[in-house]
Amino acid sequence: MKNTGKYNVYHGVVAVGRWVLFAVVAFLILFPVYWIFISSITPAGELFKTPIDYLPDHPTLESYKFLIQNVGLLSKIGNTVLIVGLTLVISTVLCAMAAYGFSRFNSKGVSVAFAFVLATMLIPEVVTARPLYEFMQKVKLYDTYPGLILLYISTVIPFTVLILRNFVGEIPISLEEAAAIDGASFSQRLFTIVLPLMKPAIATVCIINFITCLNNFFTPLFYSNGIQVLSVSIVQLPLRDNMYGVPWDLVSAMGWIILLPIIIFVAVFEKQIMDGIMAGGVKA
Repeated sequence: MKNTGKYNVYHGVVAVGRWVLFAVVAFLILFPVYWIFISSITPAGELFKTPIDYLPDHPTLESYKFLIQNVGLLSKIGNTVLIVGLTLVISTVLCAMAAYGFSRFNSKGVSVAFAFVLATMLIPEVVTARPLYEFMQKVKLYDTYPGLILLYISTVIPFTVLILRNFVGEIPISLEEAAAIDGASFSQRLFTIVLPLMKPAIATVCIINFITCLNNFFTPLFYSNGIQVLSVSIVQLPLRDNMYGVPWDLVSAMGWIILLPIIIFVAVFEKQIMDGIMAGGVKA
């Protein structure tokens, strides 16, 4: 009985310690997000007053109004939605089919092609920036929506192919063989058997690619001039009263606009993301 009591106390202490650790980590992650939101609805004159107000006395949406009226926020959101949305759709379809081919067909040429795709992940963007910049200008794709979408797609392809290929490798090929015996064609096996089973992995790469595209700063800054997206706009905010002061209220508002869709996306697809992570971590 004494040993049982000590055992229960030990596990109780471990459980409490685990929850305390979770609470500390959650606070460290969520407090900056909360502070960005609070700063975005706090008047500029009250941001640095002492003592600090963790709830604004006079909350306002003036920062968002200023961004809409003077910075062209709505057009930047539209550009971001168009570029990121098409990037996710096109890259997911292409990478899903490529991952199937790399996983199911074993040959020297296929292995070399897969290694080549992965090798592109090791090349920093600044190394290829100058020749790619000149190439984009020659083919008339510089500062165009198709050009930016192609560049965004090329950024996410290696990681997406790698994750989806590993996931396809976990799907038993016997399912496809059984469908083939029943008369299913190759396209039917791919779109009615394999792709539905890939939903958790697809949701996982979509959320990761979504965050990657929203945070992509170098590509739209270097390969575009007239087309502006949210990630670049945050460093191009106009100075108002003090030409040497950073408009932190506008920076916070723009930062919150970038964070909000990521938070919503993760909340909506949380189950699929966790299923994809768990499935990718278990060997068949």
